[in-house]
Amino acid sequence: MVIPVTRASAPTRCPSCGGILNPVKYVCSDCATEVTGEFTECALCSLDGENRALLELFLLARGNLKAVQRMLGVSYPTARARIEEMFNVLESRIGKGDSSIGILESLHKGDISVNDALDALNETSYRQESK
Repeated sequence: MVIPVTRASAPTRCPSCGGILNPVKYVCSDCATEVTGEFTECALCSLDGENRALLELFLLARGNLKAVQRMLGVSYPTARARIEEMFNVLESRIGKGDSSIGILESLHKGDISVNDALDALNETSYRQESK
């Protein structure tokens, strides 16, 4: 069964059973070169739509929970609880030993800027791909 997907976001769960989908093929949009194999998806990319949108909102707000609260139109405790839940999901997917979670925690605490977090996450991703 082929399920059409928009380019906006890739599915992370099987529409039949709800299992996690693993990427096995990438195609270049310019030259159509195909790369197949078993790839691991980044934990950030594997968030469901609601948590992914919340993460994007959190990053746009530069980690400011009051700004997230205003953007969501909810109380501060509700915004904090949602962000905490999203980080718990990320932690379960990344694992406590992964440096990515430390980067996100530093961002959450305000120890680093969004740009510094993105740079660090890109470095971490590059190091993992090079292994």
